[in-house]
Amino acid sequence: MAERESDFGAFLAGFVVGGVIGAVAALLLAPASGEETRTIIHDRSIELKDKAVEKAETARIKAEAAAADARARADELIKLTQDKATELTKKSSSGQNKPQSTSSDTTEVTVEG
Repeated sequence: MAERESDFGAFLAGFVVGGVIGAVAALLLAPASGEETRTIIHDRSIELKDKAVEKAETARIKAEAAAADARARADELIKLTQDKATELTKKSSSGQNKPQSTSSDTTEVTVEG
């Protein structure tokens, strides 16, 4: 699953970078004065930077939420494990957990002779 997300992330990054390169090339080749073109490139670069910062912030928030969820699940599993260990310790000390013989525990040997 992580590999799919990584592949999609790489595709998306490539798509964005390609779009930026295409936009810059179009601006440079468009019939506009040098000053106009530089102003447009400057404005677009500011827009792209703002979008990148926004996306990074969104990704950070999602990562923090996922980490908090993982921590909560781990804490829950720790509590369940501790409860089960306590329960088994109490059973063992009170003699309730005596080994019982089952058919898989015994082996029958026949000696001919």
